[in-house]
Amino acid sequence: MSIIIDHLTHEYETGTAMAVKAISDVSLQIPDGQFVGLIGHTGSGKSSLIQHLNGLLKPTSGTVYVGGEDIFDKDYDKKKLRSRVGLVFQYPEHQLFEADVFTDVCFGPKNLGLEQKEVELRAYDALKKVGLEDDAFYVSPFDLSGGQKRRVAIAGVLAMKPEVLILDEPTAGLDPAGREEILGLIAGMQKETGMTIILVSHSMEDVANYVDRIIVMNKGSVMLDGSPKEVFSHVEQLEEAGLAAPEACYIMRDLQKAGFDLPGDVTRIEEAADAILNVFGSGV
Repeated sequence: MSIIIDHLTHEYETGTAMAVKAISDVSLQIPDGQFVGLIGHTGSGKSSLIQHLNGLLKPTSGTVYVGGEDIFDKDYDKKKLRSRVGLVFQYPEHQLFEADVFTDVCFGPKNLGLEQKEVELRAYDALKKVGLEDDAFYVSPFDLSGGQKRRVAIAGVLAMKPEVLILDEPTAGLDPAGREEILGLIAGMQKETGMTIILVSHSMEDVANYVDRIIVMNKGSVMLDGSPKEVFSHVEQLEEAGLAAPEACYIMRDLQKAGFDLPGDVTRIEEAADAILNVFGSGV
């Protein structure tokens, strides 16, 4: 399901001395099935942008089309929107509130008015998709580890069977192994289902390793938009915006400055290792 963002602007505290424009005339198209990384420093507008995509924020001007429908039309069914565009918040505690994991994951599909059997089948399927063991189904979600809480929060959204999944910093606070597990899970789901996924992240390595397209926000506007190789070729522009490129980009740049003939469009450590071995041989 495609998303079209049409000249979207959002201003907080409009008409007051505290007015601040979080999003300024943003226009984007996200086609069906694309895996998108959305990056930007704190205050760049990325969180405000994604909250418009399932109607949590209403724009000051402009609009958003989901599946060809204007989601801010006065007759548009917001309940339908929330079942089509799922948003997983940065802190899973903001989405977990029931006494046990299974009941928590049942909450979304239950609110869609589904029969209890269908609700439970969806909850079970979603929990299995995120790799949670059966013995965790009936414990309090607040007794789980950080990584498990994120799995439950993702399952709660998946149980509504969205066509678009938006994840706001899903690996924040996790150790490297936990990050790899969560991102591997998300990437696997995207390949298996063809779902449109928007991943908001501060980690350049995460987006370089997993997404098809990167949108860089800066001061409420889109600064860069392209493939990881295209975006991370603008290292100086990213640094001026308070961001960085993946470590592999800096390694290759330093080796190029030292006179070695290496490609300049490498964004992943594995790619860098292969390129270096090709030049220096396996003895390096």
